[in-house]
Parts: sequence; C-alpha cells; structure tokens
Amino acid sequence: MTLPSKVRIFEVGARDGLQNEKQMVPAGIKVELIERLVDAGVKAIETGSFVSPKWVPQMADTAEVMEKISRRDDVTYAVLTPNMKGYEGAVASGADEIEIFSAASEKFNQRNINCSIAESLERFAPVTEAAKAAGIPYRASVSCALGSPFDEEITPEAVADVSKKLYDMGAYEVSIADTIGVGTPIRTKKVIEAVANVIPLEVIGVHFHDTYGQALANYLAALEMGISKLDSSVAGLGGCPYAPGATGNVATEDVVYMLDGMGIDSGIDLKKLVTTAWFISDFLDRAPVSSVARALKGKLG
Repeated sequence: MTLPSKVRIFEVGARDGLQNEKQMVPAGIKVELIERLVDAGVKAIETGSFVSPKWVPQMADTAEVMEKISRRDDVTYAVLTPNMKGYEGAVASGADEIEIFSAASEKFNQRNINCSIAESLERFAPVTEAAKAAGIPYRASVSCALGSPFDEEITPEAVADVSKKLYDMGAYEVSIADTIGVGTPIRTKKVIEAVANVIPLEVIGVHFHDTYGQALANYLAALEMGISKLDSSVAGLGGCPYAPGATGNVATEDVVYMLDGMGIDSGIDLKKLVTTAWFISDFLDRAPVSSVARALKGKLG
C-alpha cells in the first residue's frame, strides 16, 4: 500500500452535478460557481457539455458559460463531447480538453447514447482523431464500472476491456465511474487491479457516486491502490438521467476533508470550497448533501 502524497481533483459539479437539475440554472450562476471553485484551488474543472439541448436542456448554455468565465492559465477547463458536432462546439469555445465516454454496461450504453459499446467507440474515433490532429488532450470515462442499474453482471474484465480500448484511442486518463454508487472497497480494488493489468496505473482515475454511502470508502481503497486522479462534485450535486436510482457524486468537500486528514495534498482550500457548496445549494434552495458542508457551515466566520 503506497498512498499518494498529492492528488488531482477533477471537479464535475458544473456539468455532471447540474445536468440533472430540473430547475434551470442561469449561465451567470454557473460562471460564478466555476470561478468560486477555481478561487478555492480547483485546477481541473468540467465546465459543461456540448450535447443536444433537447436531451440535456441544462447544458444548452455551455458556449455562453465558456465565453463568460475568466480563464486562468494554470486551470484546465474541460467539456464533454459525445460526437463531432459537440467536438466542434468545444473547439469553438476554446476548451482546454475534451471528454469522451463509454460504459461497461451494454444496456446503459443503449439508454444513454443509443448504441452498443462497440458502436460508441467507433462513434468517438473521428472525435479523437480530430483532437489528436489539433493537439487537444482528451480524457475518457467508463460508466457503470462497478455495477449496472439494469440487472447485468459487470465483470472487472469487461471494465478493463473498455478501458484498454479508450486508452488505445489516445486518452491521457481513463476514469473508472461507479455511475449508480453500488461499489464497495473490495470490488473497487478488484476493478482497478483488472484495469491496471492492461493500462498504466498512473492513467487511471476514479469517479464515484454516493448512492449507498460507500464513495469515501471506495476513494480510500483507490488511494491505497496508488490512484491519484479523483473526480468529485461540490455539494454532492449530481445524478444521471439514464441510470435509475443514481444519486449525486461524492461531495468534493467531503473528499478534501478526508485528504486533509490523511496529509494528502489536493491544493484546495476547504473553507472556500464549503462556502461555494453553500452558494450553489442556496441557489437551488436546499442544503448540500455533504456532511462536511453542513458541519462547517457555522464555523466559516
């Protein structure tokens, strides 16, 4: 067991976190959320996605958000791009990097992007080729890596197979995503071990939802495996429209509190992060699901 001394947190609250909110969040609020997160020390952030507004109306203003944010040279502003049209939108917006995704679940892939796993990889080929030619880095995500919402068995080998194919397409990072939050620490380690047998450990990231309250335990398991790339969402925002029962991502402030207590450097200021969690939660008119945000609310001064 070798814990990393430093980790990179990829903040997904502004996209993955907000995409499933029924209440429309104006571009100005999204911009302020992003800038508050950056001010708190976030260095890599998912700012939006170029997807069909018919299917994900909350992300229809991504171009406006990208235009209005104040860019910092030391921060990576990433967007999700499901196809060439999305890629073109990302390029036009000046995105620093793009994200592509597939799943270890055939049924989820059909519900999410209306194609098989194999077809999804074929669909991304022109996107990745264009990104390579333009020198735009891209990261990839494997959804349902620890379980499916559709009563399928997801084997570690299946996750490893999809991960290897995404890595071979040129992804600098492959994020293992527990989309429905059913994973447990041993399961997490088995999947990471299988993936690490086919791609370099330093390429692997993790993305856990907290549906069953297991996310922090799973992050600890991943850290113990040497993983240093973690996705999380401020205030625990999130959910997935195509995964019944999926709740939010683990809260960034809960992860940072745990890392601080372990002496692992995330580069993020916990107090500023908690203030940001309350900022977006107050707009949404509900308390954060984050235990740390609630515990520290009265201690921020």
